[in-house]
Amino acid sequence: MLSKITVVGAGNVGASTAQRLAEKQLARTVAMVDVVEGLARGKALDQWEAGPIEGFDTRVVGSTDYAAAAESDLVVVTAGVARKPGMSRDDLVRTNANIVSQVASHLKQLCPRAIVVVVSNPLDVMCWVTKRVTGFPRERVIGMAGVLDTARFRAFLADALNVSVADIEAMVLGGHGDTMVPLLSHAAVSGIPVTQLLDRTTLDAIVQRTRDGGAEIVEHLKTGSAFYAPSAAVTQMVEAIVRDRHRILPCAAWLEGEYGLSGMYVGVPCALGRRGLERIVEIELSPEERGALRESARHVEEMMAVVTL
Repeated sequence: MLSKITVVGAGNVGASTAQRLAEKQLARTVAMVDVVEGLARGKALDQWEAGPIEGFDTRVVGSTDYAAAAESDLVVVTAGVARKPGMSRDDLVRTNANIVSQVASHLKQLCPRAIVVVVSNPLDVMCWVTKRVTGFPRERVIGMAGVLDTARFRAFLADALNVSVADIEAMVLGGHGDTMVPLLSHAAVSGIPVTQLLDRTTLDAIVQRTRDGGAEIVEHLKTGSAFYAPSAAVTQMVEAIVRDRHRILPCAAWLEGEYGLSGMYVGVPCALGRRGLERIVEIELSPEERGALRESARHVEEMMAVVTL
């Protein structure tokens, strides 16, 4: 158990994450910080009052003041805005880069030893902004995307095969978005390659649905986006770090030559433990998958180019 975990942003993703962290008792205190007056404080109070029912002793607090994050051991960043009608992709990147840059400046001053898990979108670029502004080493700035994308991939495979999700082994690499790379070459059911169980047309449809997973939910909701699965995904990462479990999960990590890529955040298999990113695991990819990963990295570079820090 850590002393304090802070969640920046008390929207649906941030608040759901805070609740999951408290229920798992991953820290003595879970703090939420949000610029909207009363939002974090009200949600935190509501969550804390669930403690006697759910059986957790974690104290949940909320504030508009970043001082609440002081001396945090770990910080989850969910701050940012959703793309609005008439807003270009570049406008969204610049707007959220400004927001995340301000968050990172506070974290650098208030909790200089924290591990930071970034959830804000566009995810890969926001990880870079956080690392650049804080000056933290790559071990302490990682992004949540691959865990969520992989969960969707596993759910769709399990549904198509009519098997338990617990038996599905799969991984999604690359940037978080249309260029993500679900790895069919490494997808299996209890060790049996899915390519032996499903035809290529079905597999291609599952890959595409995985890439469209977030958009599919937005289409149904009309207003708002996914938050139950994203909060579960970031909590899985945080638990791996807090409990020093050395789990290998697909996360956005700063690459320094791995997979032939450098100077950017891209989703790759990462071993997570108490120090944060312990190592990047390089696995064999098919030529098609390796090419797709390079294309995904090129897309991340294009988005980085529109940000001025």
